[in-house]
Amino acid sequence: MATGTDPKDAGGTAGKDDGAPGPEIILVQPQIGENIGTAARAMLNCGLVNLRLVNPREAWPNEKAVTSSSGAKVVLDGARLYETTNEAVADLHRLYAATARPRDMVKLVLSPRAAAAEIRAATGLGRKVGILFGAERSGLGNDDLTLADAIIEIPANPEFSSLNLAQAVLICAYEWRMAALGGPGPGPAAPRRGRPRAGPASKDDMAGFYAHLEAELDRAGFFYPPEKRPRMARNIRNLFARADLTDQEVRTLRGMIAALVKGRGD
Repeated sequence: MATGTDPKDAGGTAGKDDGAPGPEIILVQPQIGENIGTAARAMLNCGLVNLRLVNPREAWPNEKAVTSSSGAKVVLDGARLYETTNEAVADLHRLYAATARPRDMVKLVLSPRAAAAEIRAATGLGRKVGILFGAERSGLGNDDLTLADAIIEIPANPEFSSLNLAQAVLICAYEWRMAALGGPGPGPAAPRRGRPRAGPASKDDMAGFYAHLEAELDRAGFFYPPEKRPRMARNIRNLFARADLTDQEVRTLRGMIAALVKGRGD
C-alpha cells in the first residue's frame, strides 16, 4: 500500500515548460537516506517531482534525505512509499528500467535520450510512465526487470561505468527535460492499422493476466523441472511485455485461458 501525497495533481512536474507530464521516478530498495535526497535534488533540477520508494532500508521520513536534498523538499514530502515493486508500478502503462543490459532477457534497450523521446510521446497520449532505479549495491533484480517494457542503458565509459544513484536519476531526468523543451507535445495518436481502439493495459492488468496464466500452466505441469520455473515464468512475462497489449487484448487472452480450462473439464 502506498503512503504519501502526490505533490502535483496535474502531471508531475514542477517549473514545467510546456505542460508535458513527467515520468514517475521509482527507487527500489534504496539503502541510504542521503542518496534518496540527492536523487530528489536531481529530479527537481529537471522539473520532476513524482517520487516512489519501494521498501527503503532506512526509516521514512528520513532527515538525512531532507538535508542532502538541498531544498528539494517538495519531492520528498510527496514521495509515496510501497512495500513491493509490483505495488509501486500497478497503475502505470509503460515502465523503463535503468540498468546494465540484462544478458538473459530479451528486452528493448534504449539510450536515455531515446527513452526520453518515447516517454514524452507516451505521456502526451495520457499514459502513465515510470522509470525504475535499483538499490545502490545490487541494482535491480530479475523479477523487477521482468516488469519493465524496456531497458535504459547509460552509455558510460565501459572501463569505468559505475554511477551513483543520483547520477543515474539526473541523466534520465535531464534527457526527459530536454525532450520536453524540444517543442510542442504530440497530437492525437493516429490509429494503427488492424489494432483495436482500446486503452493500454496497466501493469496491474498484466499482473492479473500473468497470475492467471501461470496458475493454469502450473496445474497443467508445464513448468518442468520445478527448479526452472522462475526463469521460465520470467521468459513468458517478457514475451507478452514486448507485445504492448491493450486492456481489451488482456481480457481476450484471459477469456481464452478460461475457455481452454473449461474445455478440458477442470
